[in-house]
Amino acid sequence: MNCAGGRNREERRKRSINMFYSPDSSWTERCENAKSAIIQRFGGDGITEDGFGFVALRETGRGCAPVGYAHNGDWHCYPCSLVKAFHLVHVLKVLEDETANAPVDLDDAIRDMIMWSSNTATNYVIDFVTGTTGDTYLAPDDYARWQNRREGVNRFFEDLEWPEWHGCNLNQKLNGDIRYGREAQLAGPDGSYLNSLTPHACARLFHELFCGALPLSDTSRARAQATLKRDRNGPDAGLPAYQLAEYLGAGMPREAEVWSKGGFTPWTGDPRTSFYRHDLMRVVMPDAAPVVLAIMTRGEQISDNGPRVFPLIGALLADMLLDAR
Repeated sequence: MNCAGGRNREERRKRSINMFYSPDSSWTERCENAKSAIIQRFGGDGITEDGFGFVALRETGRGCAPVGYAHNGDWHCYPCSLVKAFHLVHVLKVLEDETANAPVDLDDAIRDMIMWSSNTATNYVIDFVTGTTGDTYLAPDDYARWQNRREGVNRFFEDLEWPEWHGCNLNQKLNGDIRYGREAQLAGPDGSYLNSLTPHACARLFHELFCGALPLSDTSRARAQATLKRDRNGPDAGLPAYQLAEYLGAGMPREAEVWSKGGFTPWTGDPRTSFYRHDLMRVVMPDAAPVVLAIMTRGEQISDNGPRVFPLIGALLADMLLDAR
């Protein structure tokens, strides 16, 4: 018996006991059928049982636990740009206390971080909320102070005491290739201290933002929601950078409202951060309960095929899950 594997399974089991969502036999059956259909239909495009995380929530009302289902919900993987939804919540909380210190272009950066998934804008937001900048290597004492400030982005979510946050990390900037200077110091001698999220953590963020209890004012909560809203009829809807046309949202019915944040990586130079494609979405159909979907995938095939496959997955999920009352 693999004792380490047994311990890991037991830890996952214990953490799943007090999930933020409730089981429901009908919802579980529908989601199981959807999961199986996705793997069967898109296996040839790179969707695999182990490289596919899927969480589906059906909202039951403000302040109420949603009905939920997960396949590989505790899978920690490189989250690509899904981290930006977390940074959105964090920066809006910081602004509630530090509005007078906000730079004049911060609002533009917040918008571009979500609307266009700009890495440059995201790194600017990270610098603002943590009081850090990325540059050359630092001496040990200076680095320790710098590292403590950068860890503030993780402490914000740790303080929420979500079991789903266990093992997650958001403190790395969004880079397209190898890290240098103090950013390399933060990643560690072997470069392994990377951003990490799970489908559970992502789904919980959206649940808490729309129906739960985040430490945000009503104004900040409404701003976060508005920033994540995708205008499916606007002039930008067909642009790949808008993260709608090549993601789940493109497969949703015309009348559906969509809030989302996607992300993907091709080859980055580091196999640990390469070939992922994810989407985090809240979708609302008329006269139906809102549904939150978190999809995380890994593999060169699905990363390459994602622009074609993800809209098809969205359409499949719409057919199988969106009429839930």
